Amino acid sequence: MAKLIVSAVLEKLGSLIMIPEEIKHKVRVALVLEEEIQKMAANFQDIQSLLQDAEAKQLKDANVRNWLKKLKDVAYDVDDVLDEWNTAKLQSQLEKEQKEVEDFPLLKKIRYSISFFTSRSFLYYNVASKIKDLNKRLECIDTDKDRYKFGLEKEVEEPERQITSSFIDEEEVYGRCQEKTILVNMLVGENSNGGGSSLQIISLVGMGGIGKTTLAQLVYNHNEVECYFDKRIWICVSDPFDEIRIAKEILEAFKGEAVNLVGKNYILQQIRSHVLGKKILLVLDDVWTEDATKWEQLKISLKYCSHGSRVLITTRKERVAIIMGTTTAKVFSLHALSQEECWSLLSHRAFHGRTRDECDNLADIGRKIAEKCQGLPLAAKILGGLLRFKRTREQWQSILDSEIWSLEEAERDLFPPLFLSYYELPWALKQCFSYCSVFPKDKILNKDELIKLWMAQDYLKGVQCEEMETVGEEYFDELMMRSFFHDFKRSELHSGIKEFKMHDIVHDFAQLLMEAECLMLLNDGFEEQSIDFFEKARHVTLIRKEAVPIVPQIYHLKKLRSLLIDSSNHDTSSLSTSLPVLFDQLTCLRTLDLSNSLFGNSIEELPDQTGNLVHLRYLNLKQNRKLKKLPESVCGLCNLQALNLTWCDSLKELPFGIGKLINLRHLENEQTELSLRAMPKGIGRLTNLRTLKVFVAMDGGINKEASTLGDLGNLMHLQGHLKISGLGVVCDVAEAKKAELQNKKGLRNLILDFTNSKGLMSERKEDERLLEALQPPPCLEKLEIWGYSSPTIVPNWMMGLAKLRHLSLGFCFHLNILPPLGKLPSLESLYIGEMRSLEKVGIEFLGVEKEEISALSASSESPSSIIAFPSLKHLEFRDMEEWGYWIPLTSKEEELISIMPRLCSLTIDSCPKLSALPCYIVKNTSLKQLDISQSPILSERCRKETGEDWLKISHIPSIIIDGLCVQVNCFSTEEFGVLQLQPLHSSLLSSNDFHKAFQQD
Repeated sequence: MAKLIVSAVLEKLGSLIMIPEEIKHKVRVALVLEEEIQKMAANFQDIQSLLQDAEAKQLKDANVRNWLKKLKDVAYDVDDVLDEWNTAKLQSQLEKEQKEVEDFPLLKKIRYSISFFTSRSFLYYNVASKIKDLNKRLECIDTDKDRYKFGLEKEVEEPERQITSSFIDEEEVYGRCQEKTILVNMLVGENSNGGGSSLQIISLVGMGGIGKTTLAQLVYNHNEVECYFDKRIWICVSDPFDEIRIAKEILEAFKGEAVNLVGKNYILQQIRSHVLGKKILLVLDDVWTEDATKWEQLKISLKYCSHGSRVLITTRKERVAIIMGTTTAKVFSLHALSQEECWSLLSHRAFHGRTRDECDNLADIGRKIAEKCQGLPLAAKILGGLLRFKRTREQWQSILDSEIWSLEEAERDLFPPLFLSYYELPWALKQCFSYCSVFPKDKILNKDELIKLWMAQDYLKGVQCEEMETVGEEYFDELMMRSFFHDFKRSELHSGIKEFKMHDIVHDFAQLLMEAECLMLLNDGFEEQSIDFFEKARHVTLIRKEAVPIVPQIYHLKKLRSLLIDSSNHDTSSLSTSLPVLFDQLTCLRTLDLSNSLFGNSIEELPDQTGNLVHLRYLNLKQNRKLKKLPESVCGLCNLQALNLTWCDSLKELPFGIGKLINLRHLENEQTELSLRAMPKGIGRLTNLRTLKVFVAMDGGINKEASTLGDLGNLMHLQGHLKISGLGVVCDVAEAKKAELQNKKGLRNLILDFTNSKGLMSERKEDERLLEALQPPPCLEKLEIWGYSSPTIVPNWMMGLAKLRHLSLGFCFHLNILPPLGKLPSLESLYIGEMRSLEKVGIEFLGVEKEEISALSASSESPSSIIAFPSLKHLEFRDMEEWGYWIPLTSKEEELISIMPRLCSLTIDSCPKLSALPCYIVKNTSLKQLDISQSPILSERCRKETGEDWLKISHIPSIIIDGLCVQVNCFSTEEFGVLQLQPLHSSLLSSNDFHKAFQQD
């Protein structure tokens, strides 16, 4: 980790050496500064070459670990000075550009030029003074390095790797019965699904210490496995992957004697002759290599074995499994032991040699200690062994109260396997992983937020042309595939990882790496902290157990880079009085999280001192629901990259000078559209924006100071989700065209909200032209249109959205005919609601023209060559008070058209006049759930046993009528439960929220 901060500092020092010539000639201190920078760069370069060796030695040598901490401390301080310098340059440049565009008299411009030069000179003096002091500290560290003899050994010291064998004492193993059965079946099952290949590769994947080798040993020695294979071979591979050594060991296993052969080709030929016609099991334990070429030739020689042969690989990295040739179905992910299994393993060791009374006396504490292991067998073994020598309840209680990372036994025996995984990481990933120690244990972490936090700490450099967010995604995926994260929750929309956790033991290991640098503190946990603590802390999570202001001691953490205030137990309102002093003192902050619990009071305003946080990159104000405005001083935070205002639904306006935030990449302002009156004019200058959740549209003729749709045209990098609200007051179609939505290739979800404060009862011809002008990109996946006030809704671009998967049309009161949505090839979920003028739904909804049917009827093509809604899975109609007729097709038309062949669920809610469902719906054999409510005519027709349509719909596994499950198939409920089948209407306003929109000024 030290190497990364040193490298970053060296890069910034290189740019600082380039002092403008006019400053050098006129300011003597600039020359001194240049000399000090060169001296500092030389010292850092001298140290940098030894850091790999130092990082490897730190686990065994506490003195080396302390030396690295001192080095990081100086590097952080240098980085702060350099960031202060770069920020001042950027601020003065922005101010200069502003002055140049303003119409000032010549004399005033000359005065400003003199002032600009003076401030720049003073800045150089200030930086030179700080760099000189830091150089003295760095020279001492540089001198100290010689004591540790870094780099004098022939090779950099690597962590010790354990050599394994196939032998196991099964009496020492607890749990894994189910896993053993599954894995044995994978090994001896005849149905290999290997496409005819004689050699099938199975991979056992999991984090260090989870028990992969133990499980592999269990199945290797299982009776069925012994009988099934002609030959079993166990190879401990470890790192590096030495293909010659591995090949020789395989050959030795066949010959039963040492092999003295030389030449890889000859050895592989010998292996081929020995495996020929034999059914073999080859276990490759502890594989690390990601170089497929090292395994390829050996694999080819093994393919001459008999059908049914297996290779079983154990690895910590899913990527390795894929590279070694494992199919997804044959990757076996090993998870933690159950709590009871973990306790059995720990107690077996801890209670060895004790009397029954002793065991009973200690069992309650022991079970709590076992919980700390979180199902990790290695942790249970080590803590069980430690407890064996602790005789009293007080000693056991002391172990329970201790952090695992602070135990000497954990550092010696538990963490080395984890350190192997850490040591394998590229340098950039090491700091990303270590930063995660700032979060509380067992916290559910959001992937996108974590990437923004990494970005705020300048961890996501990547290659020059690669987006920081893309680099963050790659880093996260790498850490995930190396088993540093677990308990993943996926997004319903795009199935990517949304949330996850860190195993507690992995978290303890990260804490060991960061120690005093990353801390979690209770609001009252400062009393006994040393001065050294206040100097070293860089990242802190403050957990507020009481609704009180921040304790004054936190103001001493002046070098803090991250402050995450956890207000999940109490709202943020009590923080307000502390914020002015906090922002005066903690001016090095790059990350500040002031998010609130969703309910209760909150901060009502931020102080002007917010502008002091010039290093700030990440500001989270989420769910501060009483926050009415942000101070203009926020606009001076020119480094700010992410601003989260989600659910700040009392926020009336954004700062007028927001255009100065030229580095802002993420403006998350969901659920602010009902309070925000408009967007400030400067929003169009934020050309680095990747995320803008809500844009409140305004007609330029109404408010000259507000941003218009045309300003969106400058925001070419927008990605993900965008909602444009307030379209009901916009009349300028030309401005809508300037938004150029079709060119924003990163947009995936778009909401177009035509509601306005004057109500929606009258038709608006402008809506039709506006909608046509707001053409989205062809890659759009989700579209919602609300409050549209024209009778038809068929923009020319709609049927060209070939990747559209989810569509919602709501509150379109004047719409009297549905568009031909059946033509959309990828549409999976469709919601239609609050259509007060719609009386019937006919064949036009299916997107099938009469001419097509006639032509097909006259041709010799096979029936059903026309498919309407080919991908639709979920269909929902709600609040259609005038809809009375869903026009059926003729029998001939049903023969020629395939309709909704993948439909899983249909919901009809509050459609009181709807008389019947068409045959192509009730006879649809793919339909798994039918939900009808507040639609009396339809409910009666579908009544169980007695309804007119009951026999037609009785094949549907799950039928819900007016909230009652009249037919439920348990299997189908699990697979197609109501929650899973809900379409995307949940993002629509409720009726109450919708009418609230009319009342805003």
